[in-house]
Amino acid sequence: MSTAGDVVWTPSPDRAAATLLARFARGAPTTPAAYDELWRWSVDDPPAFWSRVWDECGVLAARPPDAILEDPRMPGARWFPGARLNVAANLLRRRDDTVAVVGAGEGRDDETVTWRDLAARVARAQAGLAARGVGPGDRVAALAPNAVETLVLMLAATSLGAVWSSCSPDFGPLGVVDRFRQIAPAVLVVADGYRYNGTVYLLQDKVTAILAAITSVRHVVVLDIVGAGLTVDREAVAYADLLAGDATEPRFADLPADHPLYVLYSSGTTGAPKSIVHGAAGTLVNHLKEHQLHSDVRPGDVVTWFTTCGWMMWNWLVSGLASGAAVVLYDGSPTYPDVGALWRLAARTGTTHFGTSPRFLAACDKAAGRGQALPRDQADLSALRAVLSTGSPLNPDQFDFVYRGVADDVQLASISGGTDIIGCFALGVPTLPVRRGRLQGRGLGMAVEAWDDAGQPVVGRRGELVCTRPFPSMPLGFWDDPGGDRYRAAYFAQHPGVWTHGDFVEIDADGSVAVLGRSDTTLNPGGVRIGTAEIYRAIEGLPELTDAIVVGRPVHGDVEVVLCVVLAPGVDLDLDLTRRIRTAIRTSTSPRHVPARIFAVREVPYTLSGKKVEKAVRSMLAGEPVENRDALANPAALDEYATLLPTRP
Repeated sequence: MSTAGDVVWTPSPDRAAATLLARFARGAPTTPAAYDELWRWSVDDPPAFWSRVWDECGVLAARPPDAILEDPRMPGARWFPGARLNVAANLLRRRDDTVAVVGAGEGRDDETVTWRDLAARVARAQAGLAARGVGPGDRVAALAPNAVETLVLMLAATSLGAVWSSCSPDFGPLGVVDRFRQIAPAVLVVADGYRYNGTVYLLQDKVTAILAAITSVRHVVVLDIVGAGLTVDREAVAYADLLAGDATEPRFADLPADHPLYVLYSSGTTGAPKSIVHGAAGTLVNHLKEHQLHSDVRPGDVVTWFTTCGWMMWNWLVSGLASGAAVVLYDGSPTYPDVGALWRLAARTGTTHFGTSPRFLAACDKAAGRGQALPRDQADLSALRAVLSTGSPLNPDQFDFVYRGVADDVQLASISGGTDIIGCFALGVPTLPVRRGRLQGRGLGMAVEAWDDAGQPVVGRRGELVCTRPFPSMPLGFWDDPGGDRYRAAYFAQHPGVWTHGDFVEIDADGSVAVLGRSDTTLNPGGVRIGTAEIYRAIEGLPELTDAIVVGRPVHGDVEVVLCVVLAPGVDLDLDLTRRIRTAIRTSTSPRHVPARIFAVREVPYTLSGKKVEKAVRSMLAGEPVENRDALANPAALDEYATLLPTRP
């Protein structure tokens, strides 16, 4: 059995040499002998590096930038001043009859859209929006599924210079209002319903409540997803009628590099969600870098990622069009009617890059343990070159499962970044080996370090993830924060002039990275900093447990570790199992990691994007209510945690 850090895959010399990353490196001023040298150049000379990304990755611009980086402060840096471009034009760069988009989902037949047809649909949607007064700076918000219609409307809105923002239709009305009301959208796109896990959910009541609270909405675009229809108290147009014109070629507004493109939101489980504004050029250039150089995405590839429109991975996925790749949009449960659904979709579409989450891979592994066929045995995955995963750290056992159960010659890229940067700080490197339980490397152009409590960089030790130099996908700021006070407080208060991300990581001498959990949920028993991911990894192999969440609880000036576990059917949390849990943690980590308290719970609460809500559980254990629950996939799960402990130790 391999251990954490062992090499589990290495690209062949021919494969590594043929990557877009290798081609990019060969054109560097001094051809680097190793990835670490290329990374070092990219962070030591940001203007030279990002200029090459702009050119080599194929940014389409009406006017090139006057400079690459102006005033390299954080915050305050200006990227690509003088440039004029349109992101939608970059995503719609092709006009042929090959496949650009595949739309799939529960209860819907696969829909294949060519590049030529996609541009024509966008042209008609653009004309429909323009006729309703949509122009540069207007906000178009969508409560919509991950469907072709949603992509078409995003491209139409941004082609006009409007700002796009979206939420998944399974958000509660309060969660939607908390987000969209901040940006005062002029147009609201809504679906009449959605399907999930074999059930149809209608949205009439939710839409009525949302419109009652957001008075800025002048027009509503209704998507016919489940055939139920909607009644609204604003001027409404059906999606089909919006596209009823005869336009065939979209026009693209000529916009500055820092024109707002997207507004994304923090999860908001412990307060009002932050409205994070991302700029056009910074988002586009960073996504081109991550797709082409780190994922080796090229024209003709097919990229699939299970995501909703309320998660930044949707924005990341659809940017694959800018690299000439086709994208697959799936709406519904990833495990309906069984865990093989997405693998069969990958086979049907010839997916080359399959994006997922540790939670989904764990479900597939457990299903295999119950006798279900492995993904490689139930679907033709011969086109697959890369499996990518994010949402939480990918544990070592899941590396084993991918190479055992999916394919033995794929790049497994665990990636980590966030909504805040609409991209990654650490991710895959297609020319490097994959090490069990670790991310392959730091992103090019991202001056990432791990800092100890004294603010000093450390190697091979746990530390706070910081980025010491500016990068293009930094937010323009927060919506309605004209002085930038909330923006500075979120990322620069702890270390002025240095981006502090809120993750706890370990960076080895070889450049590989382990993400150990959020630093604001880092456990500190006896003053020793512990990442929650270390405990999750230690108990992943126990068959009696199906899920777990761990938090720190202040007690008498110290912190005690509290572990809550979900048990497999028929299992009790008796003294023997409790002892074995503690032994597994002590053996794999240290005595400091061993929880003081272990409880059995019915389920672990997750956000809609699949992240455990450790901060919210910590609040519930402390007797502090979590009022904003609309960002949670299973909000009722939180209530059980309030009953586990007395509010005062």
